[in-house]
Amino acid sequence: MSGHSKWATIKHKKGALDAKRGKIFTRLIKEITMAAKSGGGDPEGNPRLRTAVAAAKAENMPADNIKRAIQRGTGELEGVNYEEITFEGYGPGGVALLVDVTTDNRNRTVSEIRHTFTKNGGNLGEAGSVAWMFHKKGQIAVPKSAAKEDDLMNIVLESGGDDLNDDGDNWEILTAPNAYEAVLEAVKKAGYEVVHSALGMVPQNYIKLEGAAANQMIRLLEAIEDSDDVQNVYSNFDVDQAQLEAVAG
Repeated sequence: MSGHSKWATIKHKKGALDAKRGKIFTRLIKEITMAAKSGGGDPEGNPRLRTAVAAAKAENMPADNIKRAIQRGTGELEGVNYEEITFEGYGPGGVALLVDVTTDNRNRTVSEIRHTFTKNGGNLGEAGSVAWMFHKKGQIAVPKSAAKEDDLMNIVLESGGDDLNDDGDNWEILTAPNAYEAVLEAVKKAGYEVVHSALGMVPQNYIKLEGAAANQMIRLLEAIEDSDDVQNVYSNFDVDQAQLEAVAG
């Protein structure tokens, strides 16, 4: 699991994201709206929308908010005209970054993202410069304390998952995109705690960062995520759990 995924898990564990619930809701509403716009308003026939709605429910978003977001996407309600853009760039140590944004003002967002990279020791790259390093996968993290490896592996394989990896404090489950929902449901049905789950871009390999470079990378990550237009950030950096915990503290 990348350093970014570990960082997301730690933030959830510490409750840091609760302080930004309004921002979380904004991102989820944008994703629901764009999912409905691109694939229709029926979650049963739109996997992207189904995943977005499930994520919103997991954050206890009111049903009326979800319904309105879908209706804005399908055109039943008037809404903002959003555009989706993916930025590619580099962080400290040559770490690759993919940044997904949903914006109503391309010029403003391009300027903000470029400034954020430059200010925090990174730089934007050309389209295609790092995307080839990533593949779309489902990621599910289960605490080691909650599951035995063999038991969890059996569930993963029986439900269509690809692999189970040792990731320090957690087991990391990887799935193909079309198997993600089934594997996540099987893991939860078996009674295992899930500390992080997402469908996103997973790197083919990782760059290990230590010391000041690791701290700078985490600060860059935080600065990017703090943008109202940013939906997702993916990277191929890895860092020791202890250093992540220290920065989070």
